[in-house]
Amino acid sequence: MRLSLVLALLLTLASLGGAQANPLPFERGSWAKLRAAHAGTPTVIHFWGLTCGPCLVELPQWGKLAADRPDLKLVLVAADPLPQDPERLAATLDRAGLGRTESWSFTDRFYERLRYEIDPRWAGELPRTVMIDRAGQATVLPGVADLGQVRAWLDAQPKTH
Repeated sequence: MRLSLVLALLLTLASLGGAQANPLPFERGSWAKLRAAHAGTPTVIHFWGLTCGPCLVELPQWGKLAADRPDLKLVLVAADPLPQDPERLAATLDRAGLGRTESWSFTDRFYERLRYEIDPRWAGELPRTVMIDRAGQATVLPGVADLGQVRAWLDAQPKTH
C-alpha cells in the first residue's frame, strides 16, 4: 500500500512538469477528426517540421503569440515527410514555449495521402498555416506566416458571450 502511494505521488509530480505529452498521431482520417473537434471555434492550424529550418526559427514567435493572445486556439501539426521521434518533437515545442499546445505529428510514411486529405492542392511546402473561422471557412498562409495577419484575423473573429 505504501509503495503504491509513493508511486502515485511520483507519477503525479512527473505529470506536472516538463514537456507536454507526445504529439497525437496524425494518420488517415485525423484531419476530419481535428476539424470536427474544433468546429464552430476559430482555430489556427500550423503545419511545421523538424526538417524545416524556417519552421524552427518561426516556432518561438508562435509561442510568444500564444502567450500574448489567450483567444488564440492554436493546433500544431508536425508534417515532416518521414515520421519523427515524438519526444524530440515535444522537446522542440517545449523550448519554443508551445509545450502545452495541442499538437499532432504525421505518422504515415505515405505522407502524400495525409497532405491530400488536408488540401489536394498542397504540395507539402512547410511551414503552412490554415486559419479556420467559426463558419468553417479556411484561409491558407503558405510559407512563414505574417503573425500580424494572424492577429488581424483573430481580431476580426466575432466574439461569443
